[in-house]
Amino acid sequence: MTNIILFGPPGAGKGTQAAFLKDKYNLVHISTGDVFRFNIKNKTELGTLAKGYIDQGQLVPDEITIDMLSNELDNNPDANGFIFDGFPRTEAQAEALGHLMDDKDSQIDAMVALEVDDEVLVKRLLERGKTSGRADDADESIIRNRIKVYYGETAILKNYYQKQDKYYGVDGEGSIEEITERLSKVIDKIS
Repeated sequence: MTNIILFGPPGAGKGTQAAFLKDKYNLVHISTGDVFRFNIKNKTELGTLAKGYIDQGQLVPDEITIDMLSNELDNNPDANGFIFDGFPRTEAQAEALGHLMDDKDSQIDAMVALEVDDEVLVKRLLERGKTSGRADDADESIIRNRIKVYYGETAILKNYYQKQDKYYGVDGEGSIEEITERLSKVIDKIS
């Protein structure tokens, strides 16, 4: 089983690359945003709890997120592994995810971060904003702030996973195929 955390700033291409990697390696892509939306839409017990926090403008507690992720793992018993996207974002979340994987007799094998120059990210997101309909992809100052927030969050996790020899930075610039090839080399090395 191969379990990776796919990280990268907004516009780095995580969603695009996760789609290729899940097919190539028979991995399940778990986007925490998608998991939240599914649970809220289907009014699951965890979704109702999460919605209560979200509606009050609060962050969903880590325990609720971990319980949702645990359910996702349990719902995919035949997976060759998982791609975690959007989680963890803090060291406490990384530790909680590590404990969850231990409970499932598994582990996180790598944090793979797509590294892209800030100006390339801004250009990509502004371009995506023309078709995505997302307001946060259309405003350059919001884009730059999202990138800044990402670096503040990821620096902590980079250090956390580097200490375990599980951090891999991958050049996220070039064609989609070139980036997929670089990511595949990392996954082939760890699996």
